Amino acid sequence: MAIQRLDNVLIVVHDLDRVISFFVELGMELEGRAPIEGRWVERVISIDDVRQEVAMLRTPDGHGRIELAKFHTPRAITPEPQEAPANTLGIRRIMFAVDDIEDVTARLRAHGAELVGELAQYEDSYRLCYVRGPEGIVVGLAQQLG
Repeated sequence: MAIQRLDNVLIVVHDLDRVISFFVELGMELEGRAPIEGRWVERVISIDDVRQEVAMLRTPDGHGRIELAKFHTPRAITPEPQEAPANTLGIRRIMFAVDDIEDVTARLRAHGAELVGELAQYEDSYRLCYVRGPEGIVVGLAQQLG
C-alpha cells in the first residue's frame, strides 16, 4: 500500500486565534498548539529562520485533521486574491459532512462567516453550501438527506 491515510491539511493563517475559534465552532476539537522552529523544520519546508506557531484540530470522528500555522518569521505572503472564485487553480475548499446545515451556518455567521453562493439542494440527496470564514478560508458543508 502506498499510503495509510490522509493525515492533515495545512492552512497558513495570520490570526491563529480567530481561525481556531471558527473551526472549533464548526465542531472540530483543538488537539494542541505549539511553537515550531529549528533546523529540522527549515530542512523540511526549505525556508531559513522559520519561527511559527501551529495548532492541530481534529474532526469529531477522530479521522480528519487540519493543521493551522501562523508564521512569525518569515511573514506569510498572500499569492492570490482572498476571494478567489471556485474555478481558480489550487485548493479551493474543505468539505465537511454536517447534521444540520442551517444550524452550522448560523453559528459560523456569528464568527464572521458568509455564504459564498446559496444554500442549495442536490436532488433528494444533499443540502450543500460554501461558507467563507476568517482570512478567506472556504468551507463546504454537506447535509445528507433521508
